[in-house]
Amino acid sequence: MVVVTGQSKASGDPDEAMSSSDAEDDFQEPATPTATQAGQALPLLPQQFPEVVPLNVGGAYFTTRLSTLRRYEDTMLAAMFSGRHYIPTDAEGRYFIDRDGTYFGDILNFLRSGDLPPRERVRPVYKEAQYYSIGPLLDHLEDIQPLKGEKVRQAFLGLMPYYKDHLERIIEIAKLRAVQRKARFAKLKVCVFKEEMPITPYECPHFNSLRFERSESEAKLFEHHCEVDVSFGPWEAVADVYDLLHCIVTDLSDRGITVDHQCIGVCDKHLINHYYCKRPIYEFKITWW
Repeated sequence: MVVVTGQSKASGDPDEAMSSSDAEDDFQEPATPTATQAGQALPLLPQQFPEVVPLNVGGAYFTTRLSTLRRYEDTMLAAMFSGRHYIPTDAEGRYFIDRDGTYFGDILNFLRSGDLPPRERVRPVYKEAQYYSIGPLLDHLEDIQPLKGEKVRQAFLGLMPYYKDHLERIIEIAKLRAVQRKARFAKLKVCVFKEEMPITPYECPHFNSLRFERSESEAKLFEHHCEVDVSFGPWEAVADVYDLLHCIVTDLSDRGITVDHQCIGVCDKHLINHYYCKRPIYEFKITWW
């Protein structure tokens, strides 16, 4: 690039002549825009916004007041339109936000008048509220269904620290078996048990007393691993085995995995004397296409 700062007379003296390569060495294009270039490309900060702001959010058009976007100071929108940051515009002068605008209308409705989305849109709107860091909207959404119920469910699942790891194991085993067998689906055995100690039919009425009377050494006699692919449990809560099965199926389905399950019996492994393991065993069928 050759930069000329003023007109110069042509000279035949080779000592006064400057080659194009010499000029390029002396006048390199700067790595960052100069003030002149910035004036042509980006406006100097702070950026000024009109009272009524036209928006282009990922191709969806909206119009709102500047005060609406600045409703809550600690949000991303308030920061974006504070004047401290440059917001590009599209060919028609709308301020462009590079984000899917499907649920942006719900964001604006809350900022305008505190309106909340219908239940079927709560989850995706919550995700957008997280992106734009709108704390008040997050608090409201967390207090209604289905997110309120999800908080209760997660409190239960928190009793099993390896729950997510076990879900991943189910997926990996099912995928490996399907690939190896070139099959549309794969089956695996899953044990889901709530109680730590085994129970025989006649032991049920005395279970609690028997449980606490056993010494640590005696308790170790009952420790074993059922011959299954994955085990969930034990846990101490009102929620039972069927509640955990519902969680497993729901979380797998949310990941696009088709799953069916049925109880195929119990472990029935002999432990000591008249004690047998009675943990239920379920067959999970994962269908891949």
